[in-house]
Amino acid sequence: MHFSKLEGLGNDFLVANAESVDHGRASELAQKICDRHYGVGADGLLVYSKENPSSGSDFRMRIFNADGGEAELSGNGLRCLAAFLFAERLAESPTVRIATLAGVKLLRLTDSIPPEYWFEVDMGEPILERSRIAFTPSTEPASLISFELSVGAKAYLATISSMGNPHCSLFVNQFSDLDWEGLGSQIERHPFFPRRTNVEFIRVRNRSEIEVRFWERGVGKTFSSGTGSCAATVASILNGHTDRRVKIQTLGGSLEVEWKEDKRLQLKGPARSICSGEYVGWTPPRV
Repeated sequence: MHFSKLEGLGNDFLVANAESVDHGRASELAQKICDRHYGVGADGLLVYSKENPSSGSDFRMRIFNADGGEAELSGNGLRCLAAFLFAERLAESPTVRIATLAGVKLLRLTDSIPPEYWFEVDMGEPILERSRIAFTPSTEPASLISFELSVGAKAYLATISSMGNPHCSLFVNQFSDLDWEGLGSQIERHPFFPRRTNVEFIRVRNRSEIEVRFWERGVGKTFSSGTGSCAATVASILNGHTDRRVKIQTLGGSLEVEWKEDKRLQLKGPARSICSGEYVGWTPPRV
């Protein structure tokens, strides 16, 4: 099976054409090929297919995390797929529409110095209504902002949101003061999140800049996250810590997110091609 590997600020993905993937075994394939010791190694697998433009999108993307679970959306994954499409000259204009389980997302190429490409991504409106989020607390909360979430013997103030995929955002003074990876693992599988959740740990630097650590559902610690950066920005604004345009410092570099007056989120950031090859540990479906 032919694959390409790309990364968005250290959040890495493998890209494969849907025609080479048995969709009934895509989860199994993701677990094998994403393994960093026995496979190629990545945070996730992106399976793409060409769409009829009349459908409202140019391409469709399915996202499988390293544990085999299918995710609704990935902001970094969107940019990685778009970079692949432009590198392979499969995209014919500076804009490309990619259908996901969280809806169609519009990306605009703003610059390119191959193998690196920069995009503006319309991530849509954040979901802030409890009834539309896979979040089922024991009692109906008065607010999803600074919600008191009990984890073991401690309680943490968390802001709950969704970008089409669930997010739980917490603020910290210093990352060194907290075992955020251990806590992220616990929160991911907290019983209040029936489909598990992504977790962001946010340190506010000033009104226009935050630093974030990411624990992603089905992956674990990641160097960066597009939807996580959007959720962290929303949480920072709702809690009064920042203005509406925010620079996010991640372990892999910086992204920019703006929560516009029309309530839509715009994500800006790069994606880079790393390599391509043939994965021989997989038997393609018979035609």
